[in-house]
Amino acid sequence: MTVNSIKLLLLPALLLLVSACSSPEPIISLSGSTMGTTYHIKVVNSDRLPEAQLLQAEIDMALEVVNDQMSTYRSDSELSKFNQLQVQQSVKVSADTIKVIEEGMRLYQETDGALDITLGPVVNLWGFGPDKRPTTIPTQAQIDNAKAKMGIKELSIKGLTLTKHNADLYVDLSSIAKGFGVDKIAAILDKYHVSGYLVEIGGELNVKGTKDDNTPWRVAVEQPTTEGQAVQQVIEPGTMSLATSGDYRNFYQENGERFSHLIDPRNGYPIKHQLASATVLHSSCMTADGYATAMMVLGTEASLALAKEKNLAIMLIEKQEQGYQVYYSDAFKSYVK
Repeated sequence: MTVNSIKLLLLPALLLLVSACSSPEPIISLSGSTMGTTYHIKVVNSDRLPEAQLLQAEIDMALEVVNDQMSTYRSDSELSKFNQLQVQQSVKVSADTIKVIEEGMRLYQETDGALDITLGPVVNLWGFGPDKRPTTIPTQAQIDNAKAKMGIKELSIKGLTLTKHNADLYVDLSSIAKGFGVDKIAAILDKYHVSGYLVEIGGELNVKGTKDDNTPWRVAVEQPTTEGQAVQQVIEPGTMSLATSGDYRNFYQENGERFSHLIDPRNGYPIKHQLASATVLHSSCMTADGYATAMMVLGTEASLALAKEKNLAIMLIEKQEQGYQVYYSDAFKSYVK
């Protein structure tokens, strides 16, 4: 037997070994940065999916487009161009930007003004926007002046054209744009007809189907504490989006007083009630994101009333002297495990 014959005989075994070593992973995991935070994706592998690097590149490009459309931190974004307009001037924007603004306008009506995408001037005044933190706490006169620049009715939409009716109007979509980004990634994965995934951007989630072993995706809702991470509740959302808003991470203190980044559009001040966290389940992560923000403004009682009226699945965590009290809407209870 020649040496060459031995090589040929060994070749099938070598191919078998290579094939076994390169069997596809059952779950593809991707992560990156976007919208001032991070994203994490787990998707059940499928022969319909592109290679992981190509899939991530497609996702990163889609998220970059969302930032170019709606970021207030980019001076040349579609939203920033609108904010820079003078009175009665117009700008043509993308269908996605229109979609998010229209949802913000709808949620303004649904929540009696607790969610207001024209809150930008007040957010910036308190130091939670692109501008730096103020060196002093705003006066009532400054707050009144900033509130005078607000108003959903001060912008109008015709087709893909946005028109500004108040030169000082400043639209901020941060309360729902992150959820829209989650929905955008989910739409990309749906295009490939995968059986299951979990998409997360900065804590906002879109979940579909099951894992590769047919077990459900399980999501932990964090306890609202600044002292490390603790799990308050584990839920199985099934095919659903989830968004959580809280006042326990993004805040600052001045002269012993705590100022939350969550501003009540109705009075222009950071919230001060005991509701520490609001979690909302909805088919749209954009919508869940907006409702969660609004409920942190509304407080426990009004949020539960809204959830009952709209049949919303919500979980509220209220801070009390002896710890935390958890409230569920009727629609949420089936998700608790």
